[in-house]
Amino acid sequence: MPNSRLLYYITDRTAFAPDEATRRNRLLGKIAEAARAGIDYIQLREKDLPTRALESLSRDAVALLRQLRVQHPRLTTKLLINSRTDIALAAGADGVHLRSDDVSPEAIRSIWTKTHVETAALGCPAPQGAAPLIGVSCHSPFEVNQAANNGVTFAVFAPVFGKNDAPASQPAGLSQLREACKAKIPALALGGITLENAESCLEAGAAGIAAIRLFQANEIAGVVARLRRD
Repeated sequence: MPNSRLLYYITDRTAFAPDEATRRNRLLGKIAEAARAGIDYIQLREKDLPTRALESLSRDAVALLRQLRVQHPRLTTKLLINSRTDIALAAGADGVHLRSDDVSPEAIRSIWTKTHVETAALGCPAPQGAAPLIGVSCHSPFEVNQAANNGVTFAVFAPVFGKNDAPASQPAGLSQLREACKAKIPALALGGITLENAESCLEAGAAGIAAIRLFQANEIAGVVARLRRD
């Protein structure tokens, strides 16, 4: 079914403006737009930000999504923080997105559970979710199978196609994507995805589409409608 196609918006605030205040405001606006359009997951990927600034932005994004869920109970967009479990927990995010060589998913779940137990014992509000959502970046079918064995929520397989801003990056292609999608977890296609080639990824078995520019540089509701059409 088209509506079962998972859509994952990966953020890059540096594309919005030269000054940080404008970047932040426009990014939060784009996160709200993505949630209203029915994006399933958002990864806050602002890796250049110092810890304190990333935590502040994460808290604002979490607060924004919670407010939208109150106003529109049918919205289900989840927020993952790139690689920073500490910030995900501190901000109340829904989970984390890991690099292929990052800390193990088992370690993430252990830290998450321990934090919930400790906050409950202190009578403090618990972080979002009893168990974290965990996405993992993968670059081969082997890595996707490994992620599946580690019990992650989903894998992001990249790069499927070549990218203009990374010409040296060797695309995996649809045949490798097809192999990766045989794993027992959802595999999302990433890398050079456009509205014109997205369908070929879905036909190859991808559970959905992950992208930065496809969502961020366009009106998201229109992109979602195209990707989920019959």
